[in-house]
Amino acid sequence: MTQSTDRIIVWGTGYVGKRVIAEIVDHPRFELAGVIVADPDKNGLDVGEICGIDPVGIAATTDIDAALALEADAVAYYGPTAEQARDNIENMSKALRSGKDVVSTSMTNFVWWPTADRWMLEPMEAACAAGQTSCFTTGIDPGFANDLLPMTLMGVCGRVDKVTASEILDYATYTGDYEPMGFGKPAEFRALLEIPEILIMAWGGTVPMMADAMGVELDGITTTYDKWVTPERIEFANGLIEPDMVAAVHFTINGMLDGEARIVLEHVNRITNDVAPEWPRGRIAENDVYRVDIEGSPTIRQETILRDADGDAVAGGCLATGLRALNAVPAVRAAPAGMLTALDLPLIVGRGAIR
Repeated sequence: MTQSTDRIIVWGTGYVGKRVIAEIVDHPRFELAGVIVADPDKNGLDVGEICGIDPVGIAATTDIDAALALEADAVAYYGPTAEQARDNIENMSKALRSGKDVVSTSMTNFVWWPTADRWMLEPMEAACAAGQTSCFTTGIDPGFANDLLPMTLMGVCGRVDKVTASEILDYATYTGDYEPMGFGKPAEFRALLEIPEILIMAWGGTVPMMADAMGVELDGITTTYDKWVTPERIEFANGLIEPDMVAAVHFTINGMLDGEARIVLEHVNRITNDVAPEWPRGRIAENDVYRVDIEGSPTIRQETILRDADGDAVAGGCLATGLRALNAVPAVRAAPAGMLTALDLPLIVGRGAIR
């Protein structure tokens, strides 16, 4: 059976982007058209060198306009988090205006774009209209565990009293920025994500999405944020945490209905699996799982374990996040122009993955 091929420009070769590129070069459904980087030291390097794979014959570039002028169908945007919102919006808008559809893991504000601030949304909507293109953002949590999995499972229920989607993960191998969560800081340090409005902006989009999908209107959204302080020094692959500093965080984002938390996102994130022994753990694997718990009719307990080829959970989760966006490209291209959410797309099955 023959199938069409989508030409992809990958924007960003950080933790997620370089892993996705390695998948694209061996994929029958996608073809790598170009790679955009921000680091001038990567400019001109063969993409394979950047990603730790064999040479692919494509040089990474910092020239955005030249890259977007390439013949391509979509841009897979693996840029920074919403902390750099203005840069992300400018970049993604350029791609959309160039006539390329965009799939992204950045800007979690757009996971459920109806709640995004107008100053963020308006330039994106204008770019979609100008380019007659579409934009789908999966998020970074990873981009399916907090919406696709629980919503799919709620589809087999007659009654849902409460749904909780949890990430229980050791961050010791993560090479990104730990400071927004407060790792390595004293307990009294107020981390960026400890601010309720920031936490909801960063991860909370799927709460009103699930409420909308289920046909309920929430009374509001609340948060909790707890920290665990290590009594001893912790040395791990990417650094160290001194005694009396934060080595684990446990936070929730709660969709409230009639005074009760009915739709809950939960994160239990540790630096090494040994810390915070009293906090929730997985059932199948003690740690490094994504879990959905539904209280209702029927009651459901589901856990997903993601690992890369070396057994790394963080890398596996990030790879799955990036590939959720990539595999959505055919559906995004087929969708009407505009901003999209997971509710606007059909089932994404990863066509071409079995080969």
